[in-house]
Order: sequence, then structure tokens, then C-alpha cells
Amino acid sequence: MAKKGNRIQVILECTEHKTSGQPGTSRYITTKNKKNTTERMELKKYNSILKKMTVHKEIK
Repeated sequence: MAKKGNRIQVILECTEHKTSGQPGTSRYITTKNKKNTTERMELKKYNSILKKMTVHKEIK
């Protein structure tokens, strides 16, 4: 029987890419502990289309 943990997979999507008007999306998949981090994650990640570091927010 598999033990069910508190870590869940989340998708991070770039916030600046939507407003740039360029096609495509910049998304990352990561994990978080849902008990310790109840609010949505926000990390700075590299956007290869815009070629710079941008803020990526967790989407549902």
C-alpha cells in the first residue's frame, strides 16, 4: 500500500509572457508541500522565449 504524502505537483506559468503578445507559453512543473505552503507559489524562473528572468505564478 502506497503512503500518501503532503507533496503535490504544481504548474508555474509566466506572468509577463501573456502581456508581451508573443505566441507560446513558459511553464514549469515543480512540487510543493501543501501543508507548509498553503498559498500559491511565486518564483523567478527563466523564460526562454523572452530570454530573461521573469516571475512565474502557480496556476490551477
